[in-house]
Amino acid sequence: MNDFNPDAFEQKNLPFTVNRLSPSIGGEILDIDLTKPLDNITKELIYEALLVYKVIFFRDQDLSTEQHMDFSKNFGELEIHPFAPKKDNFPEVLVITHNEKSKGRENTWHSDVTWRSKPSLGSVLRMIEKPQHGGDTLFSDMYAAYESLSDEIKDKLEGAIAVHDFANFRNRLIKEGKSDAEIKAFNEEYPMPEHPVIRTHPDTNKKVIYVNAAFTQYIKGWDQLESDEMLKYLYSRASVPEYQCRFAWQDNSIAFWDNRACQHYANSDYWPNVRKVERVTIIGDRPY
Repeated sequence: MNDFNPDAFEQKNLPFTVNRLSPSIGGEILDIDLTKPLDNITKELIYEALLVYKVIFFRDQDLSTEQHMDFSKNFGELEIHPFAPKKDNFPEVLVITHNEKSKGRENTWHSDVTWRSKPSLGSVLRMIEKPQHGGDTLFSDMYAAYESLSDEIKDKLEGAIAVHDFANFRNRLIKEGKSDAEIKAFNEEYPMPEHPVIRTHPDTNKKVIYVNAAFTQYIKGWDQLESDEMLKYLYSRASVPEYQCRFAWQDNSIAFWDNRACQHYANSDYWPNVRKVERVTIIGDRPY
């Protein structure tokens, strides 16, 4: 039985080397060239590495946009983000650029696009231009965060459902001058989905905290104060250093993270310097 243990995984006959970033989360995949197509065995082992480490990293990968997308398509269909800036002629590719006119806004612990009814399986991000100093991304193991909960809280959250929403994006769209009709159309296309507060990962069958400060609104059926207090506590679990790894970027570094198993936080300490990344997101399944 695969228990997705890093020690056991690293003892396999792997076509690459793994440099673990922490005891439980984060692994650099070395001695591999992503500009070349992956054979089936390597593809399966990369995906297994994702399940084992929750986030995996690659260095010195000077990929074209097509190669970035081709690598990501090995693991599922790519989504088109309705609100984020996109690369010309590549609607699946988000271009996220910050500079003196645009301060980083991704410095909140979150899992990507949980406001979708079928949120992301994973995201694959490539650093195009890193700031001279700073701009690291932190990742937090939501399995470990769940395991740390008391039995009393685990029992209380059994079967609990949280409502998610793209509220931050909606507010930005309103500031940008979108009409009431346009906002209504977005609301109808992306109605507020309901996901388990504690979801089960479809591949590992492990339980994971699946609420986040960016997109979760409230726990359905709970008193508002009780909901707010519980969510505040659950959000805080991502901030525990023992559950985290931290990745220092270089140009052409790539991170591939499992949005079902971890949360991430893009450190915005580099402002007003430039930080430019490109990201594609792999469509996942409906949480249960």
